[in-house]
Amino acid sequence: MNISDILILGPEILLIIYALMSILFASFFKHESSNHFIFNCTILMFLISALIIYLTPLEGESNIESIFIRDSFSKFFQVLILLSVSCLLFMSKKYLEKNDLFKFEYPILILFSTLGMMIMISSKNFLLLYLGLEIQSLSLYVISSFRRENLKSTEAGLKYFILGSLSSGLMLFGISLIYGSTGSINFELISSLITSKGFYPGIIAGLVFLISGFAFKASAVPFHMWTPDVYEGSPTPVTAFFATVPKIAAVAVLLRVLFDCFGPLLESWQQVIILISVLSMLLGSIAAIGQDNIKRLMAYSSIGHIGFVLIGIASGTDKGLSAVLIYMVLYVIMNIGVFVFILNMERNGVAVTSINSLNMYNEVSKGQTLFLTILLFSLAGIPPLAGFFGKFLIFNAAINAGLSWLAIIAGISSVIAAFYYLRIVYLMYFGMVSDPLNGNMPTSHWLILSGSAILMLIGIINLYGLEGPSFLVAKSLLN
Repeated sequence: MNISDILILGPEILLIIYALMSILFASFFKHESSNHFIFNCTILMFLISALIIYLTPLEGESNIESIFIRDSFSKFFQVLILLSVSCLLFMSKKYLEKNDLFKFEYPILILFSTLGMMIMISSKNFLLLYLGLEIQSLSLYVISSFRRENLKSTEAGLKYFILGSLSSGLMLFGISLIYGSTGSINFELISSLITSKGFYPGIIAGLVFLISGFAFKASAVPFHMWTPDVYEGSPTPVTAFFATVPKIAAVAVLLRVLFDCFGPLLESWQQVIILISVLSMLLGSIAAIGQDNIKRLMAYSSIGHIGFVLIGIASGTDKGLSAVLIYMVLYVIMNIGVFVFILNMERNGVAVTSINSLNMYNEVSKGQTLFLTILLFSLAGIPPLAGFFGKFLIFNAAINAGLSWLAIIAGISSVIAAFYYLRIVYLMYFGMVSDPLNGNMPTSHWLILSGSAILMLIGIINLYGLEGPSFLVAKSLLN
């Protein structure tokens, strides 16, 4: 292993060493202060890892590039994941303390899950990809049922474990079919083999199983069935994590596999992606209308947004992939802002998730109501907020790729989805007077809520400036 290998693997090595040291430290020092120390150090390690990845040069030869790579594509998504998980951990601390969930296992499980995602995104062969997938999944199964005495949380963890195991089995079966047809698990070798010799039925069958597995991880229809129940049953900080970080990883890995490995089969997998996209947008838009629990509503919202992301992937162009990268950044910012508000929904010290509890919330806190309104308008894609331009770039990519009809369906879905976002806004300003929420929010949470809302406004100005770097990242993947 040369110096280039160490540079490429540096963040992963750092996080593995830190995770092992944290477990040992927590085993010997079983005090409340040690939990705080591990929690704060984990956030710091994520930020340090993000900085290392950002500063890692892309030049230089490496002995491990055939299985693991640190290119501009992986750097973009890994930095986004590390910054997102740092923010999510930071804003979840007070909630965990208040609800007797502040244990050292939580940040360590989040760390292992994040480590698995980083490995997946940089994988160049299916064996390493599957290893990263299982590291991520096993940690997520545990944190979804982190509130062990709660029946819904236990149910969420069990349901996620059973269905997640099924999706992992589907992916593994797909990988075995592809290996049996090509004799290789390396992305580049499989791609060159398909280009030179065409494809066999085993490759197509394996690709279908792979897409099914990735669709499960991304909560795309028809593999979404776990999402509402797991979102509702999991502790709210875990739900916030599920709604953002694993989605980033699933989209990144799907892009890597489809374009790096199966790029020559674009016309074959494009139809499958389009079907999943249409179903996700329509179900996410319609099923959320009757929801009363805001966490379940956000679950269907995430399903709908994944449908929009899949449009950019289905376009198969650099503009489409650039739009996906921008959309994912906006999606994460909007969801972090909404979930920091949900974390503070409580009445008399008891957490509340009913949408009707937001009746006349404007009388409780005008500032929180204003910022949440901005975020909900942006999620709905209402101009002139950044969320509108994110969808506009997706629609534009679809039209340029000859998928105008898909853009029309997406527009209709977006209009339907606007109803349940605007319903929350209506209740906050004009709802029936009821037993109000406390409206208390720590200063740090105020900053995150207001900051994410302001970014949706600033994004109007800077979005097209962001399109340049994202275009280069997308072009590097296609090349």
